[in-house]
Amino acid sequence: MKSTQTFALATLASAVALAVTVAEAQTNVPKPTYKFEKCYGIVKAGLNDCFTANNSCAGTVTKDNLPAAWIYVPKGTCKRITGGTLDAPK
Repeated sequence: MKSTQTFALATLASAVALAVTVAEAQTNVPKPTYKFEKCYGIVKAGLNDCFTANNSCAGTVTKDNLPAAWIYVPKGTCKRITGGTLDAPK
């Protein structure tokens, strides 16, 4: 194989690997099978369940306890957690 052909295949393989990695990272968590509610303001960085106004995918918030970031919790749990609210920020 010629070196230019090898380089082209390596570049293509890298691009495909990157695309797969990005596609896997940009997902939203499916809704739970149990009765749930969205709890805002208690999420640890990188562990949000869905998008916010400042990011597009689950697991992408960069700071703890952002008011717009939320996670699914069992119904009736959110108000029992310090800082948790059922209301999305305006």
